[in-house]
Amino acid sequence: MQALSRNLSLFTAALICSTVASLAEAGASRSPSAVSPAEKAPVPAETKPLIAGFTAEELQSVVDESYAKYKDLKEGANADYIPILTTVPSDLFGVVIATKDGRLFTSGDIDYKFSIQSVSKPFTAALIMSQQDPDAIHDHIGVEPTGLPFNSKMAMELYADRSVNPLVNAGAIAAVSLVKADSEERRWAKVLQNLNDFAGAELPLLDKVYQSEYETAWGNRAIANLLYNYERLYCEPEEALRVYTKQCSVGVSTKDLGIMGATLANGGLNPITGKRVMPAEHVPELLAVMATAGFYDESGEWMYSAGLPAKTGVGGGIVAVVPGKFAIAAFSPRLNEAGNSIKAMRAIRHISGELGVGVYGANPE
Repeated sequence: MQALSRNLSLFTAALICSTVASLAEAGASRSPSAVSPAEKAPVPAETKPLIAGFTAEELQSVVDESYAKYKDLKEGANADYIPILTTVPSDLFGVVIATKDGRLFTSGDIDYKFSIQSVSKPFTAALIMSQQDPDAIHDHIGVEPTGLPFNSKMAMELYADRSVNPLVNAGAIAAVSLVKADSEERRWAKVLQNLNDFAGAELPLLDKVYQSEYETAWGNRAIANLLYNYERLYCEPEEALRVYTKQCSVGVSTKDLGIMGATLANGGLNPITGKRVMPAEHVPELLAVMATAGFYDESGEWMYSAGLPAKTGVGGGIVAVVPGKFAIAAFSPRLNEAGNSIKAMRAIRHISGELGVGVYGANPE
């Protein structure tokens, strides 16, 4: 029994010595300074902070990828029916993701100020919904897509309701006339302040754009007068035309558009200022109109491919909304025949597909 006890003691001592020797050998072959912080304290991948279900690295990567993929594309041309738009450098290109909590992921010319044009239209529709309710849009303008170009006068003759939709020119001119105000100055001030509230910034009126657009606005002037004749305009025609043209001439950057879209993604609450810009319960109606008419007569194609409510403008900007998560904004002046920015459209389509965020389900390219 004593021999067994003595043998166990010898075995234990030998095991301890062997372990100490192994540790000493490991320490000699690698100094403590060679151990990375990650090796000292490994962080499981699942603990990385997520933003709308994605890591910051994933969001920045897909923005950079979309910019790199399309930055050298030369298709399309600047809008020329507003003379000053031909002077905007055609190779400008910016891409932004703006999250519902105000984080920005950017690439390219994201600070360049361009005219907002028709991207302003859903935000003025939101103002009317806030001042009154969605029924004011539904009953006094309409919510049906025309299936025709944004400046179509034929649509006014084909549809009994005349203005039909707030995201084409006829409906948008009617929309500014619906804004509650007791003078033209107050009407314009409310329209501009609403755009500022969505952007969380003081947006400038690009006066040269306004003058160029107003002096050549014969088609829109005809639309305003026809609407007034059909009792579908709610202030004097020239007043509505001036306010509408100023609205389209407001200067925004791609970052501004991103925050405006993120405010909608955040249920009408601006993520930068914390200001409630429109009631959360009215956001779904607005996004529905954007989904069905945001790309004019290409709206069906856009929803078929990208699957996101969005609004485009002939200034080259586009903003798309991933409800409850983030907005994707892009800008490039070269347009296709429908008046939609080719680079911006493709960049947003790429991001939507790569992240799988289409409202009807993932729809990769």
